[in-house]
Amino acid sequence: MISVGIVGGTGYTGVELLRLLAGHPHARVHAVTSRKEAGMPVAEMFPSLRGYVDVAFSTPEEADLTACDVVFFATPNGIAMNEAVRLLEAGVKVIDLAADFRISDVAEWEKWYGMTHAAPHLVQEAVYGLPEINRAAVRSARLIANPGCYPTAVQLGFLPLIEAGAIDTQTLIADCKSGVSGAGRKAEVHALFAEAGDNFKAYGVAGHRHLPEIRQGLGRAAGGSVGLTFVPHLTPLIRGIHATLYARLTKDIDLQALFEQRYADETFVDVLPAGSHPETRSVRGANTCRIAVHRPQGGDTVVILSVIDNLVKGAAGQAVQNMNILFDLPEKTGLGIVPLLP
Repeated sequence: MISVGIVGGTGYTGVELLRLLAGHPHARVHAVTSRKEAGMPVAEMFPSLRGYVDVAFSTPEEADLTACDVVFFATPNGIAMNEAVRLLEAGVKVIDLAADFRISDVAEWEKWYGMTHAAPHLVQEAVYGLPEINRAAVRSARLIANPGCYPTAVQLGFLPLIEAGAIDTQTLIADCKSGVSGAGRKAEVHALFAEAGDNFKAYGVAGHRHLPEIRQGLGRAAGGSVGLTFVPHLTPLIRGIHATLYARLTKDIDLQALFEQRYADETFVDVLPAGSHPETRSVRGANTCRIAVHRPQGGDTVVILSVIDNLVKGAAGQAVQNMNILFDLPEKTGLGIVPLLP
């Protein structure tokens, strides 16, 4: 049985981890930390977990995280980089759901995240945990940087075309929409119901923190730098990412066959039949990315539609998928979830 610790269990990704791990046959939650809520039963804060999770929140000191096999950080940026060294030295594997170890260029990370990195020596060791491209590296990792939600949807959409050398990588466009839960479980005006409901808006057009992460991933696939325009939008949804991706074709290719072949063996990527339009509700609650590829009017522009649940394949589900790989379990273990509808 895998002994699991969760640092920061009071947010949306934390409770999603708890939901998924509650049904995992080979994992047991040893501790969930929260200084503010220490002593409170987890199921008191999250009644949905009554009968499934019987631990109480504890302080990091009381939790004895070094006794765990793996620790998930479901915390704001800047926390894991201060705690990872101690855990790794104790032989604990670490999966960070924040951005502390995602960007290999430390100076670039510091520019976008506005703080000095506390463990730059670990950045190069960290494995970027997108299993569809880094499965082998994840298997032997000590430290995994779990990808962001937008970067997951965008990279999975563009990867087959970049790997095939079929598009101009200097003119990529990612037009993305997210549900409000992507902003986290904190009180902010823009996330209030009266602000986000019945509304739709772009944000971060001048630059969003996920931009360097996406460029890095696509650049690795392309073997050089890429040109990417990334515009995120906030939608009146709770869960979901919808990425509409545009690229210019540089050679004639069977797009449907390309995507089907690239993801034929990927449990959590579903390439829809030609002409399909994936919906965010088709992945709600599941660790699935659904993709459709289009070539409007037979022109030289390819349009890829990619949808995920931002809290599952975009966060906690992908983290559990990485845990399964780390401990030589089938990737679908604990993740065979049918999406919720309606």
